[in-house]
Amino acid sequence: MHRIYYILLIVLFTCVGCEWKMKWGDSDTDLLLRVERYDKVETKYLTTGDFSALQQMNTGYPMQTCTLIEDVLRIGYVNEPQINARFLNYYQDSTLQGVLGEVGEQYADMTDIDKDLSDAFGRLKSILPDMKIPLIYTQIGAFDQSIVVNNGMIGICLDKYLGTKYPVYYKYYPESQRKHMVRSMIVPDCVMFYVLSLFPVSPEEDTSHALHDMHIGKIQWVTNKIVRRNVFGGKCVSKVEKYMHKNRQVTLEQLLRHDNCAYISTY
Repeated sequence: MHRIYYILLIVLFTCVGCEWKMKWGDSDTDLLLRVERYDKVETKYLTTGDFSALQQMNTGYPMQTCTLIEDVLRIGYVNEPQINARFLNYYQDSTLQGVLGEVGEQYADMTDIDKDLSDAFGRLKSILPDMKIPLIYTQIGAFDQSIVVNNGMIGICLDKYLGTKYPVYYKYYPESQRKHMVRSMIVPDCVMFYVLSLFPVSPEEDTSHALHDMHIGKIQWVTNKIVRRNVFGGKCVSKVEKYMHKNRQVTLEQLLRHDNCAYISTY
């Protein structure tokens, strides 16, 4: 009897150990962040009119819903009496219904984007220690904006990342824009727009087209380094590359914080 008891104990602790190892050995636990799939709740309401989905949007994602209705779609304010019906009716357009379905198919799984975003924002955090890691979520707009940054949150409009050959894009966007409307641009765009929100264009730069472009070029160059791909190019990005090559003592944080666009433009 005692022998059987000891065997049971060994089996029990072996199983517990295996479960512990599986949980902590799971690579997903190492992710710095995961994308909140607000788009799935949004799609459920917009395709079925499900009241529980609307409640989840308003109670579980109040800021996201407010941003979508007021800033992305600009169809009114969330506290207006008829806003829910207006929101639902807005998406009954056949084109937008098609978009809802296409997003559901192309982005059923976003684990690759979760990992790439975690890696990128981990590297960004290492050069900007005081930076707050943003909450990132997905939504479906109406072809207006790609990335929305608001109050420490990043909203990814998946309707703007359906691929260069998505038929609807041919009607509204030239090839120069369509080539950026792909899945692989989500992470660079998130990084670029978030960094830009932390280091916005100054009033002086905003009044000068050259300085404004140089500031954006600086943000894009840093983004290339963070995502470890040469995603963004152009004259201004090349000037930043030359400047940093000749001034190797300048850190990425110093590059971002210093008012140096006028000087970099001379390179």
